[in-house]
Amino acid sequence: MTFVQETKNELARISPEKSCCQVAEIAGFIRFAGSIGIVGREKYRIVTTTPNLAVVRHYKSLINEYFSVDPSIEAASGGPFGKGKVYSITLGPEDLSEMILREVGILMARAGRNSITDGIYDELLRTKCCRKSYLRGAFLASGTVSNPEKGYHFEVTTTSEATARGLRRLINTFDDITPRIVTRKNRFGIYIKSREQIADMLAIMGASSQYFAYQDIMMKKDLLTHAHRAESLDNANIDKSLKAAAEQVEWIRRIQESGGLCRLSPKLQEAAVMRLENPDAGLEELGQMFDPPLSKSGINNRLRRLEQIARGL
Repeated sequence: MTFVQETKNELARISPEKSCCQVAEIAGFIRFAGSIGIVGREKYRIVTTTPNLAVVRHYKSLINEYFSVDPSIEAASGGPFGKGKVYSITLGPEDLSEMILREVGILMARAGRNSITDGIYDELLRTKCCRKSYLRGAFLASGTVSNPEKGYHFEVTTTSEATARGLRRLINTFDDITPRIVTRKNRFGIYIKSREQIADMLAIMGASSQYFAYQDIMMKKDLLTHAHRAESLDNANIDKSLKAAAEQVEWIRRIQESGGLCRLSPKLQEAAVMRLENPDAGLEELGQMFDPPLSKSGINNRLRRLEQIARGL
C-alpha cells in the first residue's frame, strides 16, 4: 500500500463529532470529487467518485448521519491508470440532492433563480475545526502526498481556478504554510514542496500515525545525510593530508639532492628523516613518533621550515 493510500485510509477513519465539521467535510469532498447534473426543472444529481473504497464508505456513512440519507455505493472499472475500480455515490432528487447542495454552499439563489456557485463557501469555514474538516474532505477527494523516502510533494487538484484559490486561502489560515497553484491543462493544483509544511498538513488533517511515520523517515534521512557528509569530509581531509605529505616529501628530497640535509639543525634533520620514513602518516601520528613526542603544531612548524628552505634553493 502506498503512502498516500495509508494516509487516506487513516483519514477515512475520522468521524467528526460536531455537526458543523461534518457538513464542512462533506462540502469539501463534494466540491473536489463531485459532479453535478440537472435531471429536470430545479432537480439535480450529485455524483462523487473515488478509487478508494474506504473513502467512499466513510462519506456514505457521514452523509447518512448528517442528512439522514442512505445513498448506495456503485463500483465500475477504470481506476487510476486504467486498473482497479472506481467507486461512486449518487444523490438524486429523491435523496434530497437540492437541499444538500444548498447546505454545502454549492447551490445558491440569485435573482430569484438557482445558481451553481464556484469557489469555496466561506460560511462553512468560520472555525478552525471546520477548516480542518473541509481540508480533509478536499484531500480525500483529489489529494495526493508522496512517500517522503522518495520526495516531498503534497497536492490537491480541482477543475476550478476559483476553488483552487479558495483552498489556498484556507490553507494560508494555518501558520507558516504557504501553498502555490500550478495549472496543468484544464486542472489546477494547490501544492506544497516544503517537507516541514507537508508534515504540518498531515497533522492538521488528523493523520497522526502518518505524521509520525513521516517525521521518522525525515529523521532517518537527515541522519543518513549527516553520515554521508561526515564521511565525505573525512575522505576530503585524508586526501588533503596525503597530498600535503607528498609535497613535504618532495621538498625534503630537493634539499637532500642539493646536499643540504647535513647543514640542517638537528631538529630539522630529525623531522626530515621522520617524514621520509613515514610518507603517509598524518601530522598528529608523525608527531607521536618523536622522543619526546611533538604536538601537531610543533611538527607542522618544522615541516614548514623545511619547505621554506627547499623553496630557497
